[in-house]
Amino acid sequence: MGFFDKIKEGLSRTKQSMAVSLNSIFASFTGENEDFFEELEETLILSDAGMDTSLRAVERLREVTKDRGLRGGEELKEALTEILTNMLEVGSRELRLNTRPSVILMVGVNGVGKTTTIGKLAAKFTGEGKKVLLCAGDTFRAAAAEQLAVWAERSGSSIVRHEAGSDPAAVVFDAISAAKARGMDIVICDTAGRLHNKQNLMNELLKIRRVIARELPDADFEILLVLDATTGQNGLIQAKQFSDTAGITGIVLTKLDGTAKGGIIFAICDELKIPVKYVGVGEKADDLLPFNPQEFVEALLQ
Repeated sequence: MGFFDKIKEGLSRTKQSMAVSLNSIFASFTGENEDFFEELEETLILSDAGMDTSLRAVERLREVTKDRGLRGGEELKEALTEILTNMLEVGSRELRLNTRPSVILMVGVNGVGKTTTIGKLAAKFTGEGKKVLLCAGDTFRAAAAEQLAVWAERSGSSIVRHEAGSDPAAVVFDAISAAKARGMDIVICDTAGRLHNKQNLMNELLKIRRVIARELPDADFEILLVLDATTGQNGLIQAKQFSDTAGITGIVLTKLDGTAKGGIIFAICDELKIPVKYVGVGEKADDLLPFNPQEFVEALLQ
């Protein structure tokens, strides 16, 4: 099953709440009509695309409708597809992992699927013939290292872990040292996921970043924020706070298959200008998909 089919299947709940309403709205279009645009705004907002993003998208559609002289509902639907796709085209969606080793720092609150995402990425990279080392940097949650060890075994990766309660930055330091000594290609670091508004968590992330910058100053370094799509607008709040404090190079949006709030992806890209690099649409390792904006929007609206 290709990206388009998987994403279409994974978006079924969002599609039910969004595409059905949109199709009805476009079918009723009979020329420039303020009721039409207001209904469209409401549908986008209810899909969790966000107030500001929804208003910008519909205002742009008004402009395009006038400039191009659009008359039919299908023409407007195509124009909206183009507008929404452009909103998702922010930054580079490619992971920059050309140095040896390269580092991926995974951040996000508990329960978003961070450990599972790490495991899926590890399986992807080892499947490409790369040597991967997992770093159990979440030393605050008792089961975190055990879960990561299971994924290390499944994916054929190595793992560095310390006892529960250890200094996370020390675990990262040891992981980087091991990666250098063993000639690893990629180090993926798990981090604690306590509530995002706790300053001590953000301070810990900054400390880990300093260790990585000191020990591997020239390494390619990605900071990926894992967000649970089912949390809707709360995910946008998390993204803003992690971006302000830790710096984010990309987002992994998980659990798209379990929500009607998939529209949050538009708000994240439009308001924060941070690229979505992967989306999760299921539990299996190959259900973590590189993000394709055009196919995402087409799967959502068709």
